[in-house]
Amino acid sequence: MQRRTSLKLLGAAGAGIAGLVLADWKWQILDRLTHAGFFNYDQERLITSLAETLIPEGIPGGSGAAPIGALSTGTDQFLIKFFEKCLEKEEQEILVKEFKVLDKLNFSSLSKAEREKILLDYSTAEGEDQKKFYELIRSNTIFGFTTAREVMVDHLGYQVAPGFYSGCVEVPAEKA
Repeated sequence: MQRRTSLKLLGAAGAGIAGLVLADWKWQILDRLTHAGFFNYDQERLITSLAETLIPEGIPGGSGAAPIGALSTGTDQFLIKFFEKCLEKEEQEILVKEFKVLDKLNFSSLSKAEREKILLDYSTAEGEDQKKFYELIRSNTIFGFTTAREVMVDHLGYQVAPGFYSGCVEVPAEKA
């Protein structure tokens, strides 16, 4: 028996697995510290929690389809890119300002009911910026969700070109 060789191999395998776990953990820290983009890491998490609050994962359809929501369709990633590349500078400033307010409230870690209450308060707010913020988030979340492939094709039955083409079809002679 070669116990020493097998123990060395087991030790090397254990160290390799521990090294992979450490590398993954280190990668997450580095990603958070060196995050490049218009929104910082916390603001992107905030957009994700806003999208999840507005369109939570629902009940599966009758055909046994998996439940879908804003996160499973990638609506949060759509919102991040849309807000960065397609909004005017003034609208982006409103978003960033309101994100700071929500971040102070620790919005992402609140319960679903508390997040819904905060969004309802935004919908009935008197401030122009708060109303604009709510409308931007709400309308673009709905737009991103309803135009996602999973919703359009699997749930709404959308076809790019409805109908079918049948070439070389015999035309029956008309009765005279």
